[in-house]
Amino acid sequence: MRKVIASEMLSVEGFMEEERGQLDWFVQDEELNDYAMKLLDSVDTIIYGRITYEVMAGFWPYAQGSFAARTNELQKYVVTGTLKETPWGTWNNARPLSGNLAVEIERLKKQPGKDMVIYGSGSIVRNLTEHELIDEYRLIVNPVLLGKGKPLFGVFSGQIHLKLNEAKVFPSGGIALTYVISNSSRRLEKG
Repeated sequence: MRKVIASEMLSVEGFMEEERGQLDWFVQDEELNDYAMKLLDSVDTIIYGRITYEVMAGFWPYAQGSFAARTNELQKYVVTGTLKETPWGTWNNARPLSGNLAVEIERLKKQPGKDMVIYGSGSIVRNLTEHELIDEYRLIVNPVLLGKGKPLFGVFSGQIHLKLNEAKVFPSGGIALTYVISNSSRRLEKG
């Protein structure tokens, strides 16, 4: 079965975006770029929420480089209740995904293919976390304190135990933490 991987850039406090929605605080270096490319090469599908899709579709179809080329060629699903069409430049590979999110993601996980990745799209990550449909969390902690912002995880019932699979420190000071669901107990308590 295909895995769903949530790949998220975070501040030290766990914010995924600054209070005004700014993302200019991300730190990048060559090793982090290589790490991101390796993840992108391991998947065949990207899942975006509507807001993240609108930001990404305005940039990546016209960007240069290997990351842009790979992003543009992959199948994309846009979780939306409002968009009927999801164009992606000259590519015909972005589809709206509506209906019950958990049911749709379970269906996609059962299809043949490589793993799927979610970039940004905090509400989708929270929803799929609640439904235990994320198999791996790749959290890239940036060396910055934002003070205020949008947290990745909101409140949900119960606990989900994670196991640290990998930790990688980048020259920029960022740290990539890869967590998987603990085999001993997926969910200890449901409310």
